[in-house]
Amino acid sequence: MSEESLQELVETAKTARLRSVAPFSNFLVGAAVKTEGGIVYTGCNIESASYGLTVCGERVAIWKALSEGERHFAELAIVADTDTLTPPCGTCRQIIWEFCRDATIILANLRGESQTVSIRELLPRAFDARFLSGAKKGSS
Repeated sequence: MSEESLQELVETAKTARLRSVAPFSNFLVGAAVKTEGGIVYTGCNIESASYGLTVCGERVAIWKALSEGERHFAELAIVADTDTLTPPCGTCRQIIWEFCRDATIILANLRGESQTVSIRELLPRAFDARFLSGAKKGSS
């Protein structure tokens, strides 16, 4: 991934961040996921008064792409207005593991700082379908 490509994806995530619906936390997050074919899908966090129904920007972007039939992802940029680069929450890490496992993840803020990480760094010893195939039926 070139520096120019990385910056373009981060800028797309910054724009998506501005569409956030976060009246309770005022914590705006934007995400942009790029497919191996070069198509970019964006997402932003959307809060609900029933907090458990709130959805993160990363999941919105990934679900939009999946709903359009995409299955192979190259890059995922996540942008928040924080001093410290903000990694995805645990739920998003699980979704990234399952659907964007090989994607390069770029964490960025509005100050121009960024860091590239892998999901394996963010979610060591991840749970996935391989554990389900070894489950014994009826045991607890």
